[in-house]
Amino acid sequence: MRRPFSRIDGWFERDGSNGTVRSKGKPVIIYSHGIARTILACMVWLVGVVEVSIAQETRSISGLYTQQEDVVIHQSHGLALTVDIFRPTKSTNGLAIVDVASGAWSSDRGKIRDHKRAMIYDIFCGKGYTVFAVRPGSVSRFSAQDMVENVERSIRWVKDHAADYQIDADRIGLVGASAGGHLASLTAVRKKESVAAVGVFFPPTDFLQYGEQQIDPTSDGSVGKLVARLAFPAGVNGLSEADITAGLTAISPARQVTEDLPPFLLIHGDADSVVPLQQSETFKQALEAKQVDVQLIVKPGGGHPWLTIPVEVKKMADWFDDKLNANDAH
Repeated sequence: MRRPFSRIDGWFERDGSNGTVRSKGKPVIIYSHGIARTILACMVWLVGVVEVSIAQETRSISGLYTQQEDVVIHQSHGLALTVDIFRPTKSTNGLAIVDVASGAWSSDRGKIRDHKRAMIYDIFCGKGYTVFAVRPGSVSRFSAQDMVENVERSIRWVKDHAADYQIDADRIGLVGASAGGHLASLTAVRKKESVAAVGVFFPPTDFLQYGEQQIDPTSDGSVGKLVARLAFPAGVNGLSEADITAGLTAISPARQVTEDLPPFLLIHGDADSVVPLQQSETFKQALEAKQVDVQLIVKPGGGHPWLTIPVEVKKMADWFDDKLNANDAH
């Protein structure tokens, strides 16, 4: 029996020796050629197609949205990038949110569950938004630049399929928390795929000055090793101090700010021991210096995250209502 697909961080891994079979849903097991021909023949007889597409759609317990898991939006080198699509069950407002589901730069399916617990999908879909949750890959396989490119691919796909989901391609919001907030912010400041507004929770934004410490990617410490994988996928051996600085600058949103960026909402707890509040404060200062519309909400006693975070998710959704409707060209 040939090796089946295996799921990796929101991607599926393909056995290149098999024929072209695309899955928009759960991983598909590819059997030996004889069995595969029989299965495909039965499928042709039953439904008249040879493309395998198993895209499950389930309704939330709250009844506010339906969820379609693992919709394939891009394939490269035998891997497929996927999104989960959350569609409002009641009326739609014609607006879309791209949600970067990543924590500690890891994109296992548990990150989607974390966002469900924060009620991101309930709150946004309850307001009529269609949410596209992308898992952009994990640091064990992808660099920060790779992950950002995957976020950009996701935004581009949403724009290309705007008519299919009855959304406005010019009014797309981008959200993320922690590592997802970092990737969302870095995507926005790069401006390769434009969005209309960005809302992030406790994002790392400056790897040259991280709170009271300076990160050394050449060290053996866990933080140094993590950042080295993010910024220097080929390794740090032989790099000069200037090379190190340039690499860290390239993945620091606060160091990449220019004019004409979309409005930003930053939400951060003042008791965060994982990502210092200074990271959002530094980002806010950099955005203000370029006359970018930015607001920072500080949660008193808020950690990483906090139990009542749905309250702040609601504030973010209200903020998107204001910013995205202000961009309404109709």
